[in-house]
Amino acid sequence: MRSLGLLAGFLLDTVVPDPRRGHPVALFGTAARRWERLVYRDSTAAGALFAAGAVLPVVGGGLLAGRGVVSTALTTWATLGGAMLGREAERVADALESGDLASARELLGGLCGRDPSELDEDGVARAVVESVAENTSDAVVGPLVWGALAGVPGLAGFRAVNTLDAMVGHRNARYARFGAASARLDDLAGWGPARLTAVLAVLAAPAVGGDVERAWRVWRRDGDAHPSPNAGQCEAAFAGALGCTLGGVNVYSGHEERRPLLGDGPPAGVADIRRAVRLARTVNVLALLVSTGVAALPSAGHPSGGSRGTTGGGRQAARPRT
Repeated sequence: MRSLGLLAGFLLDTVVPDPRRGHPVALFGTAARRWERLVYRDSTAAGALFAAGAVLPVVGGGLLAGRGVVSTALTTWATLGGAMLGREAERVADALESGDLASARELLGGLCGRDPSELDEDGVARAVVESVAENTSDAVVGPLVWGALAGVPGLAGFRAVNTLDAMVGHRNARYARFGAASARLDDLAGWGPARLTAVLAVLAAPAVGGDVERAWRVWRRDGDAHPSPNAGQCEAAFAGALGCTLGGVNVYSGHEERRPLLGDGPPAGVADIRRAVRLARTVNVLALLVSTGVAALPSAGHPSGGSRGTTGGGRQAARPRT
């Protein structure tokens, strides 16, 4: 039933758009922000309390929801963000292809947190490709992996952790200590999904005219160069599969960060956005096949198989620090 629920939720994500109001992830974010206001202190201990107090009730609610097809399908739909990610990226591509750089810069805010005001067309395109790469893991592969391993609690728990990281996992004056626990928890929960995303992107390279051997080489060489232990895996694999170079200077709220270059080809350009979306969609399908296969194993959540599926790890893809 878990496999059927994951499959049904994945299909729902492709056809049922996000509600403008009242989406479960948005409601969680609102509740978490209120919880933050209650417990915030400039300390790692307060941040750990915040993370535990936000995530554990979500996992508990997932346990109460049961293991049925309907509950799994609805939670999968609520936690996946692949369809939205593709649509938002294609909207930016539409704007750039029509020569409307101003609109493309404005739309970029729905995908990542960097300052778009000084970005040219290629800068916007690179930001989109990097966001698609990272969010393929965060918004699709991660939920599917944790859903396969732990059912509804895994789905909901992973999305909660990923959302907290997007909210407070920043290295700034307010969150450097308070957000540390949320950031580390997200690193742990996303470690496996990010590397599965990279492997699947390498295998899917021919879908975008890429070469598996080159994609593998770039991923293995550059994946650990990125400051994020997980984002770098996805971005390097996508760069290798697309045959382009990612990385460079990013600006966040006036603060400049220099990221290592990933890949061997020319810098990512406007034409690479749609190729990245196509690669991501291929990875999504492969991840669905892997996760439903794992969930169908006798030991994956079936009492007679020796496991009750208690291992625990958005709809909106959480804004990464790309």
